[in-house]
Amino acid sequence: MASNTEKTTPTAAPVATGGARVDRTDALARPVAPGATAGRTVIADGVVAKVAGIAAREVLGVYALGGGGQRALGFFRDAINATDLTQGVKVEVGETQAAADLTIVVEYPAPIQEVADNVRAAVAGAITRLVGLEVVEVNVEVNDVHLPGDDNDDDADESRVA
Repeated sequence: MASNTEKTTPTAAPVATGGARVDRTDALARPVAPGATAGRTVIADGVVAKVAGIAAREVLGVYALGGGGQRALGFFRDAINATDLTQGVKVEVGETQAAADLTIVVEYPAPIQEVADNVRAAVAGAITRLVGLEVVEVNVEVNDVHLPGDDNDDDADESRVA
């Protein structure tokens, strides 16, 4: 048994990443600030995905997130006020880092590369600012371009004559 004068400090070795994009070191390896209460905060992957989804939707030129099937399902969710803010977002979260993959639809005629760059910056900034994780990667896939007239399909079905 250790005497009362000996202090032991927990140490942790980094966990093998196995090809992961994010750092998965143990939280015990991080020092606790003087005067702070020791403990651990765990942030669920879904929280990081939701932050990324909200940030991406706020970028000018982004019409929607997700592929065609996801957007169709999202239409029904929206109809019953159950919007999925993580639609079109996949994240990988480690102890200190995060990576995100987003699928977006760009509003025509917005410059696609500029919109993708703005999404990348907005998502990385939001995750860093709100969640406190270092963002190592944000991949943006542009799945479609939304044309302004696509929403007015109901008007096209109207008769041209009275």
